[in-house]
Amino acid sequence: MAATETLTAERILEATEEVLRRYGPAKATVVDVARVLGVSHGSVYRHFRTKAALREAVTQRWLSRTETALAELTAAPDLAAPAKLHDWFARLFEAKRHKAGDDPELFATYSVLIDENSGVVDQHIDVLIDQVRSIVEEGARDAEFTAPDPDSIARALFHATARFHDPGYAPEWQRPTIETEFESVVSLLLRGLRAA
Repeated sequence: MAATETLTAERILEATEEVLRRYGPAKATVVDVARVLGVSHGSVYRHFRTKAALREAVTQRWLSRTETALAELTAAPDLAAPAKLHDWFARLFEAKRHKAGDDPELFATYSVLIDENSGVVDQHIDVLIDQVRSIVEEGARDAEFTAPDPDSIARALFHATARFHDPGYAPEWQRPTIETEFESVVSLLLRGLRAA
């Protein structure tokens, strides 16, 4: 880090990702992060009080990228609810597959961090389910869905599609039939939501 550059939480998180990718979660240290940044480890601790807080922030940052991309789709005014719901699950699946396939070392690292930071994961899941609920409510308002309890329906939809976004299923995501299986499940769910 150049002496004139300000040390920010974002720069620390970027460096932490690099260190995690290089060393993995078991060997990565705050000293390694500080070394990448060219600062003392005390400087890192001024932004993140503990190693656990740093790891939690990195996990949150990683998960929030998906939340942000999906929030844009959720708010799109020009898409009918059935198409929006299909595209929302397709985008979630693609984002998870992309992370698992393009950077397997970092994906494996985050799988470990996610286990450590279940509160962050629970919040992430709540955000995603809330986005699905918003689409279901929109569909009900427009008489495209029958949805007497949008919150319960959103949770059921999210859990019914877990095979396509839960990292525990990542080894299956490269199967040649996975796209067809995804379309079959989402089509079935959408048919079940259609207003009578």
